[in-house]
Amino acid sequence: MKIVTWNINGVRARIGNLTHWLTESAPDIVCLQEIKSVDELFPRAEIEALGYNVETNGQKSFNGVAILSKLRFDEVNRGLPGDDEDDHARFIEGVFSTGKGALRVVSLYLPNGNPVDDERKFSYKLSWMARLERWAQERLRLEEALVLAGDYNVIPELADARFPENWLGDALFQPQTRQAFRRLKNLGFTEAVRAVSDSPDVYTFWDYQAGAWQKNNGIRIDHLLLSPEAANRFASASVEKHVRAWEKPSDHVPVAIELDLQPA
Repeated sequence: MKIVTWNINGVRARIGNLTHWLTESAPDIVCLQEIKSVDELFPRAEIEALGYNVETNGQKSFNGVAILSKLRFDEVNRGLPGDDEDDHARFIEGVFSTGKGALRVVSLYLPNGNPVDDERKFSYKLSWMARLERWAQERLRLEEALVLAGDYNVIPELADARFPENWLGDALFQPQTRQAFRRLKNLGFTEAVRAVSDSPDVYTFWDYQAGAWQKNNGIRIDHLLLSPEAANRFASASVEKHVRAWEKPSDHVPVAIELDLQPA
């Protein structure tokens, strides 16, 4: 079973790229971030025509997440618990039946947190990560295959940036940010890409500015974390980097994993 995360950076602006990629890559489950669309305007007809079920947690003009799946949804949960006043559309969870039991897949879009000296924005990022850690701790007790897929807005290590010195003042690379990511992983998750490669030139994001793509000035901020039950079924991970060279690309590219699972 192929599961992919992709920050699409505006689904309606890139629906042609999305449908072309769905046909080319043939994923079973796709986690999209930054759809930048309310639910009722999401271009579901074009996606459903390719055989996908669609669930969204949208928001006007920014944020927004979605899950596209060839499997039928057994359950859908929207919004990360823990803060009733948080109205950002950054979290959606889908539950599916497989021959090996339940599969839970989350599409998440963590806050950027910049600028760091804006107490409100950076503290929101850290508090959101703390809420995610508490939620994940509860979900792990179910002992089910769980995949947390998305744009984490976290550069975990020096090797995850072409020029790490350029990110020292950025919220994505602050010690508190990286520590929060490690705490989440240390609950028992496997970070899929780093489980198969320790190469220092694996990136998932290239800015639109200053020829970042052409110079391979990238960072790795899109991650898939696997619960022990999912890690036991883990077969491979890959970054579909070529998509960044398409016309009107997102600044992120799809990151894929294969799990040894079949629909029920």
